[in-house]
Amino acid sequence: MHTQAIQRGLWAAMAVALLALNAHAQDRKPIDPGKAQIVKYWTSERRASAIPRDLVIDPRGLGYMRHPNGVLVPYGHEVAAQTPAREATPWPFGKPSGGDTTDPTITAMNPAAGATIPAAYTFTATVTDESGVSSVSFAIRKGNGPASSFAASPTSQDTWAVSLQGFTDGDWTWEVIAKDAAGRGGNTSTSGPAAFKVDTATSGGGGGSDTVTNAQWTSGGTVQTAAGRLYFQMPSNKKLTRWVGYVCSGTVANDGARDRSIIITAAHCVYDDANKAFARNVMFIPDQAATQGTRTDLNCSNDPLGCWVPDFGVVDKNWTIRTFPDNIAWDYAFYVVPDSGAHTPGFLPNTSDDLARAAGAMAVSFGAVQVDDQSAGSSSADFTAALGYSYSEDPNFMYCAEDMTAAGAVNWWLPSCGLSGGSSGGPWLQPIKDGKGTIISVNSWGYSNRPGMAGPKLVGTTASCVFDTANDMAWSLSPDNNRVADCAAP
Repeated sequence: MHTQAIQRGLWAAMAVALLALNAHAQDRKPIDPGKAQIVKYWTSERRASAIPRDLVIDPRGLGYMRHPNGVLVPYGHEVAAQTPAREATPWPFGKPSGGDTTDPTITAMNPAAGATIPAAYTFTATVTDESGVSSVSFAIRKGNGPASSFAASPTSQDTWAVSLQGFTDGDWTWEVIAKDAAGRGGNTSTSGPAAFKVDTATSGGGGGSDTVTNAQWTSGGTVQTAAGRLYFQMPSNKKLTRWVGYVCSGTVANDGARDRSIIITAAHCVYDDANKAFARNVMFIPDQAATQGTRTDLNCSNDPLGCWVPDFGVVDKNWTIRTFPDNIAWDYAFYVVPDSGAHTPGFLPNTSDDLARAAGAMAVSFGAVQVDDQSAGSSSADFTAALGYSYSEDPNFMYCAEDMTAAGAVNWWLPSCGLSGGSSGGPWLQPIKDGKGTIISVNSWGYSNRPGMAGPKLVGTTASCVFDTANDMAWSLSPDNNRVADCAAP
């Protein structure tokens, strides 16, 4: 009798589970035709050409967008990025000689072959030539991946250097390309490749012993499924005649609404404050790190939860009437996704069309947080993790973690964080344990010449008002449902 009772209980449990799965399947509705066109728009070629919306501030306080190749493009102004001294003085260490046919000599490469470095490091090399050295660049690659080139600057008569951050664990190589100042275009030499390793657990990034500068997130949890990659377009001119594809990160937030899910991200991933326009063709891929593909591709069905298309975005008015970096205090925003007609399924069966139900959602705190608590390490109250989908590590979900400080009156600051482009809009969690925690900020901006990540303060700001606007705003038949929230300062 006891065995029969257990069997009946098991059959009952299975029946309930099947009913729940069938209910999910019955709830699912075909994706809205307009949203289906947005999913279709993001072909593999368009996804591949999308770039991180990576905003940085240079030492003069000017804003730039940093492209994947390291080039800084003026943002909201026309002042060119600062150039190394060698470009202002083409031959800083000698006069050109038309008779020189000897290539530059490259020695003393640091890191040397076989070295192990942390996530942030200053690369140097000694370059000499009888005609003087015109330019030096360092080509760096991870494994068999593509090389990234960085222009080096002269620090002494023969030493050239560049400080870099954001390295991830693994095997890397680098080489030096040098050009002299001889006539007829000069002579160029390239060093042999020097192999080195990166161990982000080693010192050198600053912070306490538990500091993580940039590493792959492997702990799973709600943040793994709730966070995802955002694809969207924004204009490249004020006439809005040219549009460019971008990538950011976002996270499904607890909202309590019955007809929608809300994604928290950075305002610069929702509204272009330089050209004054909302993003278009927006698509969200939660838990994209668990894709069955090798990278982000055209196929939503090989991602576990598929793809979602938001209906509209909401930003604070102050973000729209100013231009970065004058609006960094308001770099928070929300996308709103309806609970039906916005989802194309992934490979997990019977996934709900309700994004928050399918991916899970994380609490957002607009209250007080811990900062500078005078203790160090992961056991301290102000230990904070920032996460996001770095462009250079597609499809991996990356994170940094350390004690949180403040950057001025309006931003929190993680001084050693080395997350790279594409992570903008990703969540800051405090505390964090087993992939669970409370969102207290989002990845916002960094400096052009040193490590660190800033995040806008949600406490004591209009962030909760913007969130409430996204949560309470009525659906509109208008094709442009985006909303600028006119929130009074707290």
